[in-house]
Amino acid sequence: MKKQLKVSVLDLVPVREGQQNKEAIEHMTRLIQKVEQYGYERYWIAEHHNMASVVSSATVLLIQQALMHTEKIRVGSGGIMLPNHAPLVVAEQFGTLETMYPNRLDLGLGRAPGTDQVTAQALRRSGNDSVYSFPEDIEELLRYFGGATEQKYVRAIPAIGTNVPIYLLGSSTYSAVLAAKMGLPYVFAAHFAPGQLEEAIALYRDRFEPSDYLKEPYVMIGVNAIGATTDEEAEKQYSTSFRLMYNIRHNIQQPLQPATDNLDEICSPYEQQMMKQASGISLRGTKETLVQQIEAFQEKYEADEIIAVTYVFEEEAQHESYRIVKEAIDTYNEQA
Repeated sequence: MKKQLKVSVLDLVPVREGQQNKEAIEHMTRLIQKVEQYGYERYWIAEHHNMASVVSSATVLLIQQALMHTEKIRVGSGGIMLPNHAPLVVAEQFGTLETMYPNRLDLGLGRAPGTDQVTAQALRRSGNDSVYSFPEDIEELLRYFGGATEQKYVRAIPAIGTNVPIYLLGSSTYSAVLAAKMGLPYVFAAHFAPGQLEEAIALYRDRFEPSDYLKEPYVMIGVNAIGATTDEEAEKQYSTSFRLMYNIRHNIQQPLQPATDNLDEICSPYEQQMMKQASGISLRGTKETLVQQIEAFQEKYEADEIIAVTYVFEEEAQHESYRIVKEAIDTYNEQA
């Protein structure tokens, strides 16, 4: 019997061409209400800084906005870039949110800066490179969220006893091995860096040590996902994601752009080929096409959950895309 597959959403809260920042946040609010209606598992927001095309820098505030305007969908970070923050502050913030919205919060953690190196230096909380204290910082967070008997002199109030679930994010084997050792769920960012996906999840499953937080390995994989009424329309909509990835890789500060039938407008055919080879895993097409792609994906990776990243310029088309993707997952699960 095949494994049932859950599906969630990862959002960077992009600013579209012609939009103001406030409109992008309003767009996010409507989107999470739609995906909650469609039955998605969770909705995560990613921390990024100094990027004109996204407004997800104050991630915790957007998480609160999402929680305020929904009723049951889980909301969280995909992720909080922990080297940018003191664990105590993160625990206080998420402990407060968990107190306000019980049993709906996730804390995904990454160790990348979520920005360029110059901005990273402006963000870091000390002169030391806190990337190297990542394992110790996670242990500190787990303690802050634990019971009263686990606490030391410094306590994160009101985080004590909230047991906010922690997920480790990564795009290499480092976080896979760490997540396995700590007995935590593992999330691989295959939507932009798929190179070590197979190796990382194999290591995670092989080395996983059961913990008080998780008894068996739990693998989530980020994928680019676009659903449409025709395969041709899905390919056209994908050009918006392609341009965003191209801009990020070439440090082009530009809002999210409309779809185009002609990628030659963006870059040369050679660059297109190089980008496609370096780009993340994508599922795109009609519901029927997506079901076939999901079947092939699961035969290879056996994920517990995929977290879908969908950059579509037109709001209604983005909502429709997420609806079709969810229907494809439901159909796959019915056939499993």
